Amino acid sequence: MSYAAEIIPARPAPPVSVRRITPARVLGYAILTLWTVLGVMLVWSLISGWDPEKVARYGWRYMDGLATTLILTFGSITLGAVLSIPVTFARMAKNPILNTIAYAYVYLFRSTPMLLQIFLIYYGLGSFRPQIEAIGLWWFFREAWYCALFAMTLNTAAYQAEILRGAIQSVPRGQTEGAKSLGLPTSITFWKIILPQALIVALRPYGNEIIFMIKGSAVVAVVTVLDLMGQTRYAFSRTFDYQTYLWAAIFYFAIVEALRHTWAAIEARLTRHLKR
Repeated sequence: MSYAAEIIPARPAPPVSVRRITPARVLGYAILTLWTVLGVMLVWSLISGWDPEKVARYGWRYMDGLATTLILTFGSITLGAVLSIPVTFARMAKNPILNTIAYAYVYLFRSTPMLLQIFLIYYGLGSFRPQIEAIGLWWFFREAWYCALFAMTLNTAAYQAEILRGAIQSVPRGQTEGAKSLGLPTSITFWKIILPQALIVALRPYGNEIIFMIKGSAVVAVVTVLDLMGQTRYAFSRTFDYQTYLWAAIFYFAIVEALRHTWAAIEARLTRHLKR
């Protein structure tokens, strides 16, 4: 008994996709090429204009300004995080007086530029010198560095309070209801259940806020604080070399990129259980 061989038709090859040349694609390649050329020109400008004498004279100033920028930024971020906690609770409180005061504070500092806030604290509070001396705080408000730290702390605390409030309110109410059904105290529910989930939600906004404060800290140079931008302005006023600002831009870029990658690694570590 013979069986006819079954003929199985060959599977057709998948169609080869050909990228169409569209105006948007051409424009994208043109912009990418332009940025590449500008980057090469920038690197060449830095190499060809390298002056060891200027580096020896002003290099230590850049390092000192960089340290000032980092201390101001992370100091204000830390103090702002502490201040944002009571502001957050006041924003969520049912007491209308506390809620109104916290809302006014957050609204004011999020609606005005940080440069204006620094001016008002550094120059404006000088008009009340007798009153400030009477309470023994003139030693603080007469120094530009302290005024810049104070203004930056108030500014970032307003933003961090809104970040934390939004993160807490994003946690489903079922989490609280489930904890109540188990008889857990309110404090345990908040610190052990609600807050850990809220901080995961707030990770990325917190990272963005830190990056914003690093770049925004450059405004303190206008009140004679010699941070990275202040030292750059000093070097430019002595050399009139535009490369002084290019090096400042490189420093800011390096700080932001290092922080961005570090924060991404922290976020990936803390949220690894969500990817399983």
